[in-house]
Amino acid sequence: MSAALLSSAPLSPISAPSESTRFLLPSHLKNRRRLQPSSLTRYRPGQNLGTSRPFTLRCSSTMHQSSAPSSCSQLQDSLFYSRAFWVSRSIIAWNVGAGDGECYLYASKNAALCVADGEIQGHDVKIKLERTNYGLPQQVVEKFPHIRDYTAFEVPATLNCQSLVKCQLAVGIFNSDGKCASATGLQLPGILDELFSYTGPLGAVFDTEAVSLYLWAPTAQEVRALIYKSPAEADPVEIVQLKELNGVWSVKGIRHWEGCYYVYEVSVYHPSTLRIEKCVSNDPYARGLSADGKRTLLVNLDSDDVKPEGWDNLQDEKPNLLSFSDISLYELHVRDFSANDPTVPHEFQGGYLAFTLQDSAGVKHLKRLSSAGITHVHLLPTFQFAGVEDEKHKWKHVDIEKLNSFPPDSEEQQALITAIQNEDGYNWGYNPVLWGVPKGSYASNANGPCRIIEFRKMVQALNRIGLRVVSDVVYNHINASGHFDDFSVLDKIVPGYYLRRNVDGGIENSTCVNNTASEHFMVERLILDDLKCWAVHYKIDGFRFDLMGHIMKRTMVKAKSLLNSLSKDKNGVDGPSIYIYGEGWDFGEVANSGRGINASQFNLFGSGIGSFNDRIRDALLGGSPFGHPLHQGFVTGLYLEPNGHDLGDKANVERMLAVSKDHIQVGMAANLKDFVLTNCDGEEVKGSEVLLHDRKPVGYASSPVETVNYVSAHDNETLFDIISLKTPKDISVEERCRMNHLATSVIALSQGIPFFHSGDEMLRSKSIDRDSYNSGDWFNRLDFSYNSNNWGVGLPPKEKNEWNWPLIKPRLADPSYKPQKSHILAAVENFSNLMQIRYSSPLFRLRTANSIQERVRFHNTGPSWIPGLIVMSIEDGHQGVPGLSQLDPIYSYIVVIINPGPTDVSFANPALRARSLQLHPIQMNSTDDVVKNSTYDASSGCFNVPARTTSVFVEPR
Repeated sequence: MSAALLSSAPLSPISAPSESTRFLLPSHLKNRRRLQPSSLTRYRPGQNLGTSRPFTLRCSSTMHQSSAPSSCSQLQDSLFYSRAFWVSRSIIAWNVGAGDGECYLYASKNAALCVADGEIQGHDVKIKLERTNYGLPQQVVEKFPHIRDYTAFEVPATLNCQSLVKCQLAVGIFNSDGKCASATGLQLPGILDELFSYTGPLGAVFDTEAVSLYLWAPTAQEVRALIYKSPAEADPVEIVQLKELNGVWSVKGIRHWEGCYYVYEVSVYHPSTLRIEKCVSNDPYARGLSADGKRTLLVNLDSDDVKPEGWDNLQDEKPNLLSFSDISLYELHVRDFSANDPTVPHEFQGGYLAFTLQDSAGVKHLKRLSSAGITHVHLLPTFQFAGVEDEKHKWKHVDIEKLNSFPPDSEEQQALITAIQNEDGYNWGYNPVLWGVPKGSYASNANGPCRIIEFRKMVQALNRIGLRVVSDVVYNHINASGHFDDFSVLDKIVPGYYLRRNVDGGIENSTCVNNTASEHFMVERLILDDLKCWAVHYKIDGFRFDLMGHIMKRTMVKAKSLLNSLSKDKNGVDGPSIYIYGEGWDFGEVANSGRGINASQFNLFGSGIGSFNDRIRDALLGGSPFGHPLHQGFVTGLYLEPNGHDLGDKANVERMLAVSKDHIQVGMAANLKDFVLTNCDGEEVKGSEVLLHDRKPVGYASSPVETVNYVSAHDNETLFDIISLKTPKDISVEERCRMNHLATSVIALSQGIPFFHSGDEMLRSKSIDRDSYNSGDWFNRLDFSYNSNNWGVGLPPKEKNEWNWPLIKPRLADPSYKPQKSHILAAVENFSNLMQIRYSSPLFRLRTANSIQERVRFHNTGPSWIPGLIVMSIEDGHQGVPGLSQLDPIYSYIVVIINPGPTDVSFANPALRARSLQLHPIQMNSTDDVVKNSTYDASSGCFNVPARTTSVFVEPR
């Protein structure tokens, strides 16, 4: 072997070929809305889709003289796979049989490896590996559980691994006759973590005299920074060479670099092309960008020039938050909020600054919600994402008058919208490019620091009207991969490290595309650093983790600990008040902790991290978002008002309603794993003993703050739309509106954290679009004048909804389905009243599992129940009296009765007799004349509750 390769000296840079490589489009494995087709990439072995001809392995001329071309061809293609794992300094793992022959490791600094004549050729280094008989060590199995049964091969202790990881690497097994029987590339995250884990500075670091750049890129052969004076000028004003130390490349530059732009040029071996590529990329730690997103802005977030007036003292102005149990969440998309608001100046519409206008219709609405009790606005992704150009003059538009001219059930609207959907100004944003930079399309100027200043002004303005701000973070995947795509960043810097790969070396795509691997040290570090940046530099008050189950639990626990450690004195923020929650779905390659203990609903027990409770959602609405759209649930008429969809005989449907009620009651008790209640069979069971159809537990939380209860969110149909779809056609719009109120009331009055989709309080419609991520402003409109809920604006886009068009079309065409302004106003008042009721007593916001178990009871349980009726009581103690402590100075006892049925219901219970209960004063003083007919008779303990109504009775002290 070459002495040079075994030395610690850096390898010579290799010029990359000029040809580009494109990859195949993966299938969507989940109906999740996110990415533009042009950004989805996957590699197919043996093909370079950037050209019309097959990708050819470079090798010596002997390759073409092989006597077994088919076998040789398969071995050549095998180098496109990475089926072996260099898991630690001393071990390579490979799934090969015990009887196979000798194994060798090969390295080529010029990426010239190929297979010919039964040999692996083009190598600079060939090293024999020793097969072991004891399997992989426990620490390796814990880090890589999906390869637990692989064979372990020992790497010589004298090998200079730091230099070898910069090469093209392969391993080969040889038969007894000396012919190569199998070969493959290597996956390197294990050894990179062991040798190069790093906790020092990364990104651009500013001091009084210099700007320094730091880039973690241990597999790179050369790194240069190209410095540009402006975002658009063609030629760099300076090209600087970075020097490497232990995998970190750095350079100290002049202070005048601040305000300039830069990109990295990284020469690195890329497994997708089997070449040394010269990759041009943004900085993964970018804090600013050019308008086209192709250059990183050198911006100092601590500079006074990028701070609004009063920014440093914002922590003192934030609304009080005594406990996470006091949180209520309102989910909102930045563009939805103001894109169609005529009270917002045109230049502010759809952007950050719309939140700073005190007298706009939208801000007045938010003030009303804040006054009612909403504490946090959860903003859909606001980092730099693909799918929307940052420069507004590049957007395409549809003539609104033309759209308005079509019938409510027409196909024309969606055809016009989808024709430009990848070129307009709309996307939810779940296709991240750079996690640490605010999205430029929401700023008035996407160049320079404008997006930073305006984002901060938005946070400041929301805090000042009593609303904390939650940022929706998408750390589970990135938009692009490979060496060519403009939006690929991480996979250009350290190819094959940041993205989770399968056992063949292909990128996992279960999240949508390009799953990230938080089980790798520097991926986790990037996530934690990014969270800290948003918390400290943008004063974000909470984080919602998209597909949190695809992130390791260890990462989430570290994130919570990191945020909790931030202090006002040291960091300018109150870290312990920052709440984190997310989607704890358990699927794909991480399911059942397949890649380590992941942050799924069950695994997060005891962590204090919230997860969305889909059990209460499905029980309320019926079925699931992936089931039959006419499957009814608790609030949509199951058993009590059937829509004709066949769910079996009457007894089966009644049983379904009873089980749904059990699921809801567990959810109303914060979905606690150990909460004890009487189920529909009359048995005392824990929340974890109430089971879903797949036999998984309903209850999984250890405390109320671990449960985020919701009935609708940006995914799937809006609450009003799904109710309109599932309910019988012959009921009135007034009845559907009451069902909307009823569903909202269950969430508002449950223990745990309530979560509401923006517009549910206004009967929001998307014309029954089940996936509006790219449906433009037209289908996503919010109207804060309350004149319209956006129902009947045409059939929803064909791609995700066509199979439901036969159900949707007659409903959109029927004018009786469309709510009037009076209905919308009543819905807004109803929502405000519910939130005021929630915040009128701490009994609705109990802070511990023990308090919920002691104080919350469900009545009307067991086999003799009144179908569908939920009766919940919450008891308080009395000062100076043994027993329960007193929490509420105003009310000593509360009873909540939820009647989803079409008729009035009477319910009597001896345990509720002789109390001084009366209808909550907020309901008594409301304009809802129906709820005012609710009554309680103390002598009999009998309650009467009108149809489709939630009544709250309180016992004043």
